Amino acid sequence: MSTSPAAKARQERFEHGLDVLTRIGGEGGRKVVDSLADVNPELGHQFAAWAFGEIYDRPALAPRDRQLLNLAMLTALGGCEPQLEVHIGVSLNVGLTPEEIVEVLLHSTVYCGMPRALNATFVAKRVFAERGLLPVDQQ
Repeated sequence: MSTSPAAKARQERFEHGLDVLTRIGGEGGRKVVDSLADVNPELGHQFAAWAFGEIYDRPALAPRDRQLLNLAMLTALGGCEPQLEVHIGVSLNVGLTPEEIVEVLLHSTVYCGMPRALNATFVAKRVFAERGLLPVDQQ
C-alpha cells in the first residue's frame, strides 16, 4: 500500500519537529511524545510537528529568545512547573546562563507576583543543582 502525499507530508512535519526537539532539548522531547502514545498520540504528534516543527523553528526569533519568552510565560501561567523545569534545561542548552534565567524570574515578580516567581525560582534551583550550577552569581 502506497503512502498518500498528505500522509507523507504529515510524517515529514512530525520528523522535523522531533529533530527540533532533540536539537534543543535532547531526548526529553521524544520522551514527552512517547509518553502520550498510549493515551493521546495525536497530541504527541501536534506537540512535535506543530509546536516545535512549525512554530518554535520559525526564523524570526533565535532559540535563546524563544526560551526567554517561554520562561516568562510559564511563570506567568503558574501551575506549569513540570514544563518550566524542561524549559529551564532547554534554556541552558541554547546558551542562556543561570544568571540570565534568574533575572527573568526576578523580573517576572513584578508582573506575575511573588508566589509564581518563587515557584519558578525553586524549579530553577532544582535544575541548576542537578547540573552543578549552584550557587548562581547575582548582583
